[in-house]
Amino acid sequence: MERCAFDDVTIDPMGNILGRIGHGNRIIAFDAHVDTVDVGNAGNWTVDPFRGAEKEGIIYGRGACDMKGALASIVHGGKLIKQLGLDGDYTLYVVGSVQEEDCDGLCWQYIINEDKIHPEAVVITEPTNLGIYRGHRGRMEIEIRTKGVSCHGSAPERGINAVYRMAPIVLDIELLNERLTGESFLGKGTVTVSEIRSTSPSLCAVADSSAIHLDRRLAATDTLDSALLEIQELPSVKAAGAEIVVLNYDTPSWRGLSYPTQKYYPTWLLPETHPLLAAGVGTFERLFDAKPKVGRWVFSTNGVAVMGMHGIPCIGFGPGDEVYAHMATEQIPVDHLVKASAWYAAFPGVYLSV
Repeated sequence: MERCAFDDVTIDPMGNILGRIGHGNRIIAFDAHVDTVDVGNAGNWTVDPFRGAEKEGIIYGRGACDMKGALASIVHGGKLIKQLGLDGDYTLYVVGSVQEEDCDGLCWQYIINEDKIHPEAVVITEPTNLGIYRGHRGRMEIEIRTKGVSCHGSAPERGINAVYRMAPIVLDIELLNERLTGESFLGKGTVTVSEIRSTSPSLCAVADSSAIHLDRRLAATDTLDSALLEIQELPSVKAAGAEIVVLNYDTPSWRGLSYPTQKYYPTWLLPETHPLLAAGVGTFERLFDAKPKVGRWVFSTNGVAVMGMHGIPCIGFGPGDEVYAHMATEQIPVDHLVKASAWYAAFPGVYLSV
């Protein structure tokens, strides 16, 4: 950002990179998170995931698509704004946000609440295959806990096995997923068991506690309360006297700052008639003389905080295809990076004219 002549570059106490261009009254932001997931089984990679490789116009490596490619494009979009004199009555923040992979939106809770940056519009630059996205389902992380009474494993009838109390709940969660509904654009809600744990005094004893972790994806028709009520009303949950907990996140950032939050990430959906969407589509049409695909992400993004919690309108536009996110074949076309940079440079001027 400094080499690209940004007007100001700072790193906030959480560790978010904030690049500023301009001094205008209208505040716009582009967001790309700088953290990545781990590489998983290194044997599945055909290139060094941290060194990367370019082959026939495609860049491979961890973070290529999710989402250091987009970060490169928004930085160079800012460079084009400076070089071509595309500034106007706006202030653009180019944000490299942190901890998105572990707690999407936490970074923007901090930016809005503590850095006191309040954009009127935010572009989430997660991969959209150069389409314009206007929302995605929310999510929750929920834990269900059952208690038992431990005893020696040679006489299990003397105790109460917490795993056995949990077993019918697991089956009911599978059936609940089949009943969940939603609306046509974002799709139905889902729920799945992603982890199961138990405790006992030893491996020769009856389990005295058990817990399952639920990944609950929220449709536009779901709320925190409605999602919890669906679980509370399951017959197996009632029979087991199970405890239901929405989990919290308080892991420190790379700068050591903890900013606790509940693991509830609201759904967001920008209306089809919103001027921000019109600006995104219009920018694409002016640059490329074609109509972009208007769609939505399957996964979750920092939009859960920006629009889901704070009501700041968002759209998505990013290079790369989301199907390669978190894969050992992660990749991004160089052509996407170039086109995305042009879109990011042109967008603020189009948005101000809508």
